[in-house]
Amino acid sequence: MRLVARFGFAALKTRDVIAALSGARELTRQGMQGFGEKLDRQTGGAWVCNALTRMVNGLTEDAIVVIDAVRTIEQVEKIRNAYGPRVVHIHLWAPLEVLARRYAKKREKDREFKTYDQVMRNMTERNIGRLAEIADISIDTNKCTDDDVVIRAASHLGLYGREYLRLVDVLVGGQYGSEGKGHIASYLAREYDVLVRVGGPNAGHTVFESPKPYVFHQLPSGTRASNAKIIIGPGAVLNVGTLLREIADCHVDEKRLSIDPNAMIISKGDIRGEQRLKDSIGSTGQGVGSATARRIRDRGKESVKLAKHTSVLTPFVRDTSEILDRAFFDRRKVLLEGTQGTGLSLYHGPYPFVTSRETTVAGCLAEAGISPSRVRRVILVCRSYPIRVQSPSGSTSGPLSQEITWRDISRRSGIPHKELQQTERTSTTRRSRRVGEFDWQLLRKSASLNAPTDLALTFTDYLSAENTKARRFEQLTDETIRFIEEVERVVAAPVSLIATRFHSRSIIDRRAW
Repeated sequence: MRLVARFGFAALKTRDVIAALSGARELTRQGMQGFGEKLDRQTGGAWVCNALTRMVNGLTEDAIVVIDAVRTIEQVEKIRNAYGPRVVHIHLWAPLEVLARRYAKKREKDREFKTYDQVMRNMTERNIGRLAEIADISIDTNKCTDDDVVIRAASHLGLYGREYLRLVDVLVGGQYGSEGKGHIASYLAREYDVLVRVGGPNAGHTVFESPKPYVFHQLPSGTRASNAKIIIGPGAVLNVGTLLREIADCHVDEKRLSIDPNAMIISKGDIRGEQRLKDSIGSTGQGVGSATARRIRDRGKESVKLAKHTSVLTPFVRDTSEILDRAFFDRRKVLLEGTQGTGLSLYHGPYPFVTSRETTVAGCLAEAGISPSRVRRVILVCRSYPIRVQSPSGSTSGPLSQEITWRDISRRSGIPHKELQQTERTSTTRRSRRVGEFDWQLLRKSASLNAPTDLALTFTDYLSAENTKARRFEQLTDETIRFIEEVERVVAAPVSLIATRFHSRSIIDRRAW
C-alpha cells in the first residue's frame, strides 16, 4: 500500500472484497482463506477481476489501481485477459525461514496461528510461490526495508521516469539583487505546474498588483498568479512568522504548499546576531546568514530547529524530493526561483560584501534538490542600471562599478527624481539604493557562471521613459534596441523578456519557447 500512499494510486484490497461478499463483520485469516477459496471455485478465480471492474467504472481513464493482493494463478490470468498489457503483476517473496521470522515478530493479537508452519498448511498459501513463474516483476524482499521494496517496485514500473526529462526552468539574478525577479517570475508562473523557491527572507520579490504591489519573502513570486503546487526546498532558511503571514495572505493550504523537513528555521538570536553586519557590509539583518552558520556549526545540538521540528508548519512539511519525483514522472513543468543576485554569491562575489549562500543556478539547484540534468532553460534577470543596498550609516555596502546618482538617471530617462527616490527602496528593509552604470564585466561573469539560455532585461524605462509606451520590441527607442543587441552579444543568449515598466502588461515577450 506504500505505492498508493506515495504515488496517489487507487487501492483494491481483496480482503475488503471478501468481507463485503461474505457479509461477515469480521473474518479470521483462516476464515478469509476459506471464503476466498470458495469464491475461486465458484467463479474460476474471476471474483477479483469482477471487483476491479466495478471499481474501475467509477475512476478516470488514467487512474492506476494497485490490487493487494492476488493469491492464485487463475486470479492473475482473469485480470490479464480482461485488461491486457496494461496489467503488471509484481510478486514479492522471501525465503521461507525469513517469512517465518517475520511472522513470529508480529504482535500476538495479529497472529491467528502460533507458527508460520500452521499458516502454510493452507493449500493456497503453499502455492503462492508458484506466482513467481508468471509474474512480470519478481522482488526478493529479504534484506530490504519497506521503503526499499517500494523504490524497487516503482523503478521497475518506471514511476521515476525512464529518462531525465528537462522539465525545470531556473530564474536567477545577474547582478546584486533587486533585478526585478519577482515581476518576471510572476509573469511566467502561469505556464508551470510547480513553483519552487529557495534562499531566505532577506530577499524580497515584489509583484505588481492593483492597487498595491505584494512583496514575497518566502513563497514563490507566482503564488498569487497561478494555481501551481508550491515547494520550499531543503536548503531554504525560514522566518516562521513571515512565512505564516504570506501563507495567510495568499490563502495557501497544506495540499498546495510543501515545505521540506530539512529547511532551517531562523531564531530571534540569529536576527540579533546580524545587527552589526548592517553597517559593516550592508546586510539586511534578517538572520539568514547566522542561521545558516548555526546549521553547520551546531550540528547535533537541540538549538538547531528545522521545519520538521516546528509544530505550526507540520501540516505543510513533507519530503519534497518525492513530490518532485512525482512531478517529473507526470512530465510537469517546474519553475525554480532563485533569490538575490550572482554578484552577491558567497564564493564568486566581492567578499566580504556578499550574502551567506551560493546564488548562481548551481547553488539554487542544490538548495532545491534538483539535478542539473533536469534543467531546460536558465533565465538570467538583469536591470538596466545595477543597484546595491545602502547601509544605514552610509558606509559602503560593497563595490559598485562607476557609481552614479538617481539624479543622473532622472536626467537621462526623463523620469522625475522624486519618483525614482520613492521607487528605489529595498523590498525588505526599505533602505535607499545605490546605483551604477551598467557593468559589462559583471554581466559577462554572471553569464559564465550561469550559462543562461535567455536573459530578462528589466527597468528599460530607466534608459528612456519613452519605453513605457512600447508594447512590441520595435517600439523601443533606438538606443534601447542597440543596448539590447550588445547585451545579447556579451551574454551569448537572446534577451527574451523585456520589462518596460512595473505593470501587469509591461513585459515584451520575445521567447521562442
